[in-house]
Amino acid sequence: MCGIVGFNWEDSDLLRKMNTTIEHRGPDGCGYYTDKHVSLGNRRLAIIDLSKKANQPMSNKSRTVWITYNGEIYNYKELSKELETKGYAFTTNPDTEVIIHAYQEYGSECVKKFNGMFAFAIWDEQNEELFIARDRFGEKPIFFINHGDGFYFASELNALRTIYPRELTINQDAVIDLVEYLYINLHHSIYQEVLPCTSH
Repeated sequence: MCGIVGFNWEDSDLLRKMNTTIEHRGPDGCGYYTDKHVSLGNRRLAIIDLSKKANQPMSNKSRTVWITYNGEIYNYKELSKELETKGYAFTTNPDTEVIIHAYQEYGSECVKKFNGMFAFAIWDEQNEELFIARDRFGEKPIFFINHGDGFYFASELNALRTIYPRELTINQDAVIDLVEYLYINLHHSIYQEVLPCTSH
């Protein structure tokens, strides 16, 4: 299991603090990317490609598309062959680079190509767009806060709670869910300000 974090402005110190909260998710490495529009962090658990080339955040060759990713795309080998026929070259073995090139080729529709469990954030520098997606069943969760203070996302609630500049409010609907059903409805979280990404 890996972990991802980020927000929509540049702050390397805050990003490192946020990333530290999920260090248990990735003992094999951590990485950061920041520019004036975005900050992306990653904790890596190396499974497919153990080389440093596969570290994240990862970019395309022109460094215009960046990704922080958690999960596994089961059909990545088939997709890499498909993308190679369209002119894309791969420098690593893992599925991370497949997601990058699939996004370049298909845009947000790339998620329809993926068979697997995933949560990722892609920063598209040319379009100044942050694209976030997760698998259909939420095997790899991702939570976010979209507030006047900014847009934050993370694999775990604790990462958001740690760096959010205000105290988070307990969601009473979530408490009712816990009492009645022993779980929280997938459309909200234990905090009012935090929402789960519920579909791709």
